[in-house]
Amino acid sequence: MKHSKSTLWKGILGRKAGREKGVALIIVIIVLAFMFTVGLTLLSVTRSGPNVAGNMRWHQMAFNAAEAGIDSALKYINENMADFYGLYRTTYGGSPGLDDPASPSFFRKLTDEQILADIAANPDNYIYANVAMPYDNNFTYTAFVVDDDGGGPTPDSTDAILVCIGHGPQNTFVRLELSLAFQ
Repeated sequence: MKHSKSTLWKGILGRKAGREKGVALIIVIIVLAFMFTVGLTLLSVTRSGPNVAGNMRWHQMAFNAAEAGIDSALKYINENMADFYGLYRTTYGGSPGLDDPASPSFFRKLTDEQILADIAANPDNYIYANVAMPYDNNFTYTAFVVDDDGGGPTPDSTDAILVCIGHGPQNTFVRLELSLAFQ
């Protein structure tokens, strides 16, 4: 059986056109999937933006609380103290070592939450504990001093590290430290 040239070309072109329609469908599906993924990503980013901004605002306000604690503590020390004798906080959980870098209870190895809980449980040797800010009582500060000589055998009571922890909502903490010395 003989085929004419035109019938042969129609058969070849028909098969080729069918394949091109299938490829176009796959390309459209890939493009739509990509656009859907980009849309979901943008939706997620725009929804998390206000949360991030709120967390940054709380962190800044906790920082402001810690600064206010530093200012208040410095004023108290300047007006009432000649040295730091008897003011050092040296224990954590009732055990010595808060001021000793070799101790697992060294204040820089503890979280702010642990230190605040310890001051609440053992209210000895601090300058201020859990003082609310006048503009928002959700933000507080706690201030205390630590011997800067690292728990050595003969502490020098004329110098110390002033530690102030600002605390805000959703466990927002900021810790500031300041080296002090009486002259």
